[in-house]
Amino acid sequence: MKIFVDTANLADIEEALKRGFVSGITTNPSILAKEPKSGLENHVGKIVDLIKKYDPSGNLPLSIEVFSRNQEEMIAQAVKFKESFGYPGLCVKVHVGWDELAVINDLSRQGIDVNCTAVMTVTQAIMAARAGARYVSLFWGRIGDAGKDEKFASDREKMFADKTIDDSDFNPAIAVRRTRDLLDKSNLTTEIIVGSIRNVVSIRDAYLSGAHIVTIPPKFFSPMVSHYKTNEVVEMFLNDFKNWLA
Repeated sequence: MKIFVDTANLADIEEALKRGFVSGITTNPSILAKEPKSGLENHVGKIVDLIKKYDPSGNLPLSIEVFSRNQEEMIAQAVKFKESFGYPGLCVKVHVGWDELAVINDLSRQGIDVNCTAVMTVTQAIMAARAGARYVSLFWGRIGDAGKDEKFASDREKMFADKTIDDSDFNPAIAVRRTRDLLDKSNLTTEIIVGSIRNVVSIRDAYLSGAHIVTIPPKFFSPMVSHYKTNEVVEMFLNDFKNWLA
């Protein structure tokens, strides 16, 4: 069970790293776009510096996503990331898709770790794993959204009719558990990352469903370790000891 931090914010990354629980960092183009403009290479370089500051190995997985849907461009960007950042823990995020399987396979053969992202179904995850992805990122919150988003009602009905999906495909816990079962039965070393986290309960449930990793927005870290009864007990201990000393 590993915890990744899902952000590109330098202050949030440092606060998490210095507490020692982080096993990796994930970013995506939308996350990076929230940060002050300073250039991709410059910003990623600062993230790498923070990793090296707090992690003795200097090798925590760091996922950076390509920003194209063209196969040749994706491969070229991934190779450039590897060369420019010079960071051994770099993972290149490639979204799942038919053409993208070829990209995943190409990069994995070149020795570049791939985090296959935007995965919504078990079959997507297994195809990416077989193509060579080191990680498959299942989007917990968006898997649930997919079953009720009216914008995609016709797409959903067609997939039902074609038996590409069924109702269980909109339950993220089932999707994660089935993916884990199939990976284990196939002796594949691909790890499941669960993203698209919206509350602490989903974090717990993702691990219980078989996720190897949950990548978590920093706003949930403090609530994960907070409880009103903990506060009560600690205050009682301190007050009792203070009274004993008096």
